[in-house]
Amino acid sequence: MSTTKRKEAKTYVKSGRGRPRSPETREKILKATYEILNEVGFMDLTIEGVAAKAGVGKPTIYRRWKTKAALAMDAFLEFVTPEIAFPDSGKAKEDFRKQMQKIVKLMNSPKGEVLASVIGCGQSNNELIAAFRDNWLIPRREDAKRIFQGGVERGELRKDINADVAIDALYSPLFYRLLLKHQPLTNEFVDELIDAVIGGLED
Repeated sequence: MSTTKRKEAKTYVKSGRGRPRSPETREKILKATYEILNEVGFMDLTIEGVAAKAGVGKPTIYRRWKTKAALAMDAFLEFVTPEIAFPDSGKAKEDFRKQMQKIVKLMNSPKGEVLASVIGCGQSNNELIAAFRDNWLIPRREDAKRIFQGGVERGELRKDINADVAIDALYSPLFYRLLLKHQPLTNEFVDELIDAVIGGLED
């Protein structure tokens, strides 16, 4: 066999190794993880339990997710991200109002308990809170900044807005009530926050 043919044969064998990862398997694992999160929370979630519920082996899970925290966040986001996307009404104030109402609806559902569990457990689990910041918090904040920027460009909002402060002012009270449960999370509360925060930023 010529040198060229030997190289071609070697390349062919190498490229054929392994099997492509199945989207169906990923979906089963994420669904099982999310269901267990709903049942027992993050602390009692185990890779063994997920593997058994999903009908896969532990190595199959570890090939995709290196830690339990990464798996838990992926599972949570898989099921909640479509529910909390920003609308595009062309008005920053209404976009924030509608999106925050979506957040309140999620927080008042069983998914809210999962979210509270993730945040709570993250206080003693650096990997989990880092996964929460990277995959939930930062993307949501970037979306909110784009809404603010659109409002500024359309002349709805002041040009000197500090978006980070405004985002904290809008969303922190929702998480405060989620975690402490001292007051209900309602659309009326969202309206009050919108009027207080966005109202003070209007041009």
